[in-house]
Amino acid sequence: MELQHFSHKHPLVLIEKQNHESEKAYCSGCGELVSGSSFSCVECGYYLDKLCAEAPSEINHPFHCNHSLRLQVIPPFRNICDFCDKGLDKFVYHCSCDLNLHIKCALLSKSIAEKGFGKLDDIPHKEALVSIENFSEELKGAKCFACWQRLLDFAYLDLGHGIFLHKKCVDLPTEINHFLHSQHSLILQFNSKPLPCQMCKKTQLKGFVYRCSPCEVALHITCAELPTKINHLCHRNHPLFLKFDPESLPCQICQNTQDEGLVYCCSICKFKLHIDCASPPPIIKGEIHEHPFTLFWKQLPFICDACGTTGNCASYTCYKCSLTIHGNCISLPPIIKFPRHRHPLSHTFILGQYEMKTLICEACPEKVNAQHGVYCCSDCNYVVHADCAQEYSWFSFYELEDMDEDLNEKSAFAVIKVSKLGEDIVIASEIKHLNHQHNLVLSNDSEGYKVCDGCMLSISTLFYCCSQCEFFLHKSCAEAPKKKKLWFHRHQSPLTLTSNHIFRCPRCFFWFNASFAYKCNICKSYRCLACALISDTPTFQGHKHRLYRYDKYEGQCNGCGDQLHAAYVCKDCKFAVHNRCLRLPSKILHEYDEHPLILTYHEDNLYSEYTYCDICEETRNPNHWFYHCAICNTSAHRECVVKRHSYMKLGGSYRMRSHPHRLTFTKKISACHVCHQPCLDLSLECLKNGCDYIVHLECITWQSFNYSFIEREDEGTS
Repeated sequence: MELQHFSHKHPLVLIEKQNHESEKAYCSGCGELVSGSSFSCVECGYYLDKLCAEAPSEINHPFHCNHSLRLQVIPPFRNICDFCDKGLDKFVYHCSCDLNLHIKCALLSKSIAEKGFGKLDDIPHKEALVSIENFSEELKGAKCFACWQRLLDFAYLDLGHGIFLHKKCVDLPTEINHFLHSQHSLILQFNSKPLPCQMCKKTQLKGFVYRCSPCEVALHITCAELPTKINHLCHRNHPLFLKFDPESLPCQICQNTQDEGLVYCCSICKFKLHIDCASPPPIIKGEIHEHPFTLFWKQLPFICDACGTTGNCASYTCYKCSLTIHGNCISLPPIIKFPRHRHPLSHTFILGQYEMKTLICEACPEKVNAQHGVYCCSDCNYVVHADCAQEYSWFSFYELEDMDEDLNEKSAFAVIKVSKLGEDIVIASEIKHLNHQHNLVLSNDSEGYKVCDGCMLSISTLFYCCSQCEFFLHKSCAEAPKKKKLWFHRHQSPLTLTSNHIFRCPRCFFWFNASFAYKCNICKSYRCLACALISDTPTFQGHKHRLYRYDKYEGQCNGCGDQLHAAYVCKDCKFAVHNRCLRLPSKILHEYDEHPLILTYHEDNLYSEYTYCDICEETRNPNHWFYHCAICNTSAHRECVVKRHSYMKLGGSYRMRSHPHRLTFTKKISACHVCHQPCLDLSLECLKNGCDYIVHLECITWQSFNYSFIEREDEGTS
């Protein structure tokens, strides 16, 4: 028997059975090993098993009513099967609306649908599994191919080839009527065009959904199965009805408020339950503990043994260990990476097993309760509340090629000469830094006012200078590593040291155009060098004790008096500042005074009666920090001295996409070409004679942290 198949130029001959092990052949239609009857072209070594060879070139599929599916030899550009979610590299049933199915996935699902989606009695079903410890990782992570929910939560069918269906999903009706869309029936369909569910507002990318194609309305299978009325143990007075929540009441189980979607409500008692909270799983096994946790419905106040915070809702209990925890805490990871500590932190329910020297959380000013769960590094005596540790769960961590310990040792300069200080100390007296074209020589010359070209702050300690140009660098700034992880940056991958980019630092909100910076290679953002070098436990010349960064802190900033929600705090006394005040320069030169102004932390009795600003001539709060010149006896607000453009260098040569000529930074009172107001602050002015173009920097960059559309033309930049 011969068959002329459209996929091959030669006739295919029927082979009843592959005879020998040496004659293994793979079907060109589905890619599987041919074991039964097949059609082949011996000359070309081309095989099609009988099912693929006799598959129709076009089918009408019950789960895709809008169009027919055509059989293609070559997969389309989007080569993922919409039934099994695996790659396509052989025959494909394709629809112009971008539905793609393996040939056997299409035929199998069509056969199931035509049998009424419920007559699979010949396939044995597996019972629902309470514990999944003894199953392969593939099964633990597997999902039902219909509802796309976790497979092992319910009894299921194994259809072979890695295809699984919940038994309850096999018995689904193919057409339903639902109160959320009373105009038309909803038909069970492939989810080829993902739409947000009318009930939960989430979008499911795979599996089946109930859909009204004319109205473009979709309903997840699990949402469609929800009863519209329930009786619940947490509210025995009245039944609860499924409806939209107009009052945004907190859920009586999890205590959280849901912004949109349906909930179970009792309007009489103002009682509400989230859909997920109404029927939580009775037993959950998490990685945080060796035993599974069992649901305890009784609403009694408790302290969670995993996180140490209170609860007044349904809890989960490990009866073997007498642990009671929030349902959400079961999913806490046993080990986490914490950006503020070099080692991973481990969760423990028994902190007393370690000889911790302190019980103060490293992320907030509160003590940890040793009788409840925390994250800790026992080697470093480092402990953090579980809730505080989860504040950084949105950070992204990346594996490093080098160890963290070696990261900060990669110097950004080469040593040219060294000098001895005493018998044992050797110091680099001449270096070649990667961000400057000339050699730099170590100096301690304190004459005159100098600004570091790395951090843009004044110099009062050892520094490196260039003998050929006006370039200065703090010794500490020169020693900043070539790559550095920043504890406060969400991408925990090393940032690269660079210079001469125009950017606004998202940490301190100051603008820079000629300083050093660390650039994130993932989000392409910049952090100024001064902010990058501030640790989470810095010392500060305005206070005698070390400060600690607390992400949750309520109080007033000692520098400016603003209300704090996160701060650098002294553990020994009531001193707290936010990052912007901590970052203030201790000395700065201002155009209104010929001498450097010194940051002053309290009023001196000699001039305390003059509590006004000599720049804006408004009154000052004597309890707030200010800048003072003792020689001229002048004082000024911090914000009048240090402005957002205080670290920008005037001059230079730049190109901007919206202007054909070279531009330079200047301060000149002229009308801006964008807003037509006088330019009283930093501006860009055209360098070409005869062109009077000048524009506020703010007028062209107000919407961006990154001046990527302004390019520097100066030589020697990087």
